[in-house]
Amino acid sequence: MRSLSLTFIIRKFLEALVTLFVIATLTFVALRALPGGPFDSEKALPPEIKANIEARYGLNDPMHVQYLRYIGGLVRGDWGESYKYVGRSVSDIIAETLPVSMQLGFLSLLMALAVGVPLGVLAASRQNSWVDTTAMLVAISGVALPSFVVGPVLVMIFSFGIPFSFLHGFLPPALWESWEYMILPVVTLGIRPAAILARMTRGAVLEAIRQDYVRTARAKGVAERSVLFSHVLRNSLIPVLTITGPLVAGLLSGSFIIEVIFAVPGIGKHLVASVTNRDYPLVLGLTLLYSAMLVVANLVVDILYSVVDPRIRVEK
Repeated sequence: MRSLSLTFIIRKFLEALVTLFVIATLTFVALRALPGGPFDSEKALPPEIKANIEARYGLNDPMHVQYLRYIGGLVRGDWGESYKYVGRSVSDIIAETLPVSMQLGFLSLLMALAVGVPLGVLAASRQNSWVDTTAMLVAISGVALPSFVVGPVLVMIFSFGIPFSFLHGFLPPALWESWEYMILPVVTLGIRPAAILARMTRGAVLEAIRQDYVRTARAKGVAERSVLFSHVLRNSLIPVLTITGPLVAGLLSGSFIIEVIFAVPGIGKHLVASVTNRDYPLVLGLTLLYSAMLVVANLVVDILYSVVDPRIRVEK
């Protein structure tokens, strides 16, 4: 197994910084290009009060001055102060709510891996059988059904007992307290990634089974279970890892819908509120946060390639 090149890591890190800089710039420009402002409302403020508020947050400065001030704050680690939550910085809001969203996303990822990968392997090992058909039917359904539909349906069944009255009160319908409260949000968020992983794993395993090294192993009398898990599965994980990177960021960035449905006190409610209220610093901060998660997830996947498949070489 090769060692990772320091040049490779530095290059990826610099690429990540450039990507985040571009995202920050585009988001800043897009927000300012939208009609209206953060302090526009149905009940108009007196002009002098609105002018004082805008002066306090520097919104009356030229656009290039606001942009340079924003970029300078990012370099210093200052993400600004929220317009809606007066007296609270974006960093404080993220520090308070991100752990809950991370916990929800991490548990959903574990569920997706624990269900999706074995289901894909099982389907591939029983190709064209009723097991394969059933597994892929479940996977396709999981991909097709949006989480904002799955969530309420699970609540109706396991919390309100509709149409199965014996399940009434079986699981709490909302909040994030003990482990019982976590089951429905985690399952709702994890179903689609699990289905995607199942389909991807099945295809990768079927492709690997047809390779020469698998036929050679079988010809040598290696047990089928050993062939499947020692030879086939290891070499099938590359495409699975490829999709896992975006899935990790997607679980975290897509969790805001689940957080709203199940009243989970995570970062999702602030994302929705920040867009609605034109809370520029909070929108920019959360956009950069989710972008950074995606960049880091993809970087980790690139590094894990070498662990799973030593044949892959990192460009020196």
